Amino acid sequence: MLLTILLSGMMMAGLFLMLLGGVGFIQDKRFFSSAPKETYNVVPDTKPERFPGQHAVGWILIALSFALMGCALVIGGWDGLRNGFTFRQFFGRFVIMLLGLKAFDIGFFDWFLLCNAGLNFFPHFYPETKAVLGHYLFGYNWKTHLTHIVAGFPLSALLAWICTLF
Repeated sequence: MLLTILLSGMMMAGLFLMLLGGVGFIQDKRFFSSAPKETYNVVPDTKPERFPGQHAVGWILIALSFALMGCALVIGGWDGLRNGFTFRQFFGRFVIMLLGLKAFDIGFFDWFLLCNAGLNFFPHFYPETKAVLGHYLFGYNWKTHLTHIVAGFPLSALLAWICTLF
């Protein structure tokens, strides 16, 4: 169980690196496609690089984020194989990891960073967003979150099934 929680933390760190790479370094409006329309409308299409190689750093962070999240899934599967996990145990591990990631997305990204302007994250990189961020935005994408939560169960079952094939 401890390893499952640590792997969930790896996935959360990967998701944060993805946000940091896209919003903080690449700074392209396409990374705001899931943001509230009020926020999306005030973000400029692109921003000039603050230092040479800024965009490359962003793409490296995004690649690292995918590697971190992928490694968490592989380690979770490998450890389960090594310990003789059943389908149910694999399924439980992957559900905990994916639902933990979604809880982090909702609680940290949406509630703290977006709705409460926590740490001044978005306004630091995009000062024009300060006026449109607020508590009223929480829940703007509840349908997407619900879809991801529901999709997490069959995805966990698929991952568990794949692991039991080995």
